[in-house]
Amino acid sequence: MTTPTPPVTLDDVRDAAAHLKGIAHRTPVLRSRTLDALAGAEVLLKCENFQRVGAFKFRGAYHAACRLTPGRLTRGIAAYSSGNHAQAVALAARELGTTAVIVMPEDAPPSKRDATAGYGAEIVTYDRYTGDRVALAEALAAERGLALIPPYEHPHVIAGQGTAALELIEETGALDALIAPVGGGGLIAGSATAVKGLHPGTRVIGVEPEAGDDTKRSLEAGRRVAVPVPRTIADGQALHTPGELTFSINRRLLDGVVLVSDDEIRDAMRFAFERLKIVLEPSGATPLAALLTGRAGRLPGRVGVILSGGNIDAGRFARLCGTGN
Repeated sequence: MTTPTPPVTLDDVRDAAAHLKGIAHRTPVLRSRTLDALAGAEVLLKCENFQRVGAFKFRGAYHAACRLTPGRLTRGIAAYSSGNHAQAVALAARELGTTAVIVMPEDAPPSKRDATAGYGAEIVTYDRYTGDRVALAEALAAERGLALIPPYEHPHVIAGQGTAALELIEETGALDALIAPVGGGGLIAGSATAVKGLHPGTRVIGVEPEAGDDTKRSLEAGRRVAVPVPRTIADGQALHTPGELTFSINRRLLDGVVLVSDDEIRDAMRFAFERLKIVLEPSGATPLAALLTGRAGRLPGRVGVILSGGNIDAGRFARLCGTGN
């Protein structure tokens, strides 16, 4: 019996890194003695909040876009996103000399919507609680002849996202564990592919908000399950079911998924601001929340943490880190 070839391999992630060289930022890795003491481990923070567009999403969006044929690229790109992938596709389109149309929820954070428009994209809105963003984007792409780049359900996107973990290991060496947020599952699928490909014994742990535990439930059930559209401050993780492609990778490679509450996410955002001197959006802070609360379990040794993004306006950051919601 032959083993089926995985949809994304370590070589694919390395290939993506070659395409992104000189285009995506090689983001910094931060250390904190205070955090090490609290976690009981050597913690290495991969700061994707310093990536172009302020989040890891640029890696996958640009990689997928640059792999399009010239003819398809010329006709333009379509995408659907609550914010970070929207900005990433918009910037990738501008960098590659083409246009982008983005389907975004009406309640997407204004700062993310404004940034997407600022990169030159056309925005089409929908109601996230009643509309089907995938169907809307697919219909729009078909009508206009656009290439659709999904936020996670694409091998080139997943491989691109995995370059964050690849860089972390290249810079710091082998890890005993890696913690990353889980939304649609593209970042952690690519990260797990890179980490396990280099060091199979590394534990890979995903983090979801309590209200959006679709991947955790799916892993426990052994199949993709859906939850009601989550109402959480972690808007980048407000999905109701994991992707089919990403789940096929994550069910094979992840060692577990843990949950954090909105209040714990707020505490992590405050810790990052006050002690690390960096700004994280809620979704970007969930892995740090899992570490600070101990929900990721006892992780002695060297622990990599992907802080996935920092796209949040000053007013919302102040409300979340103060007493408001």
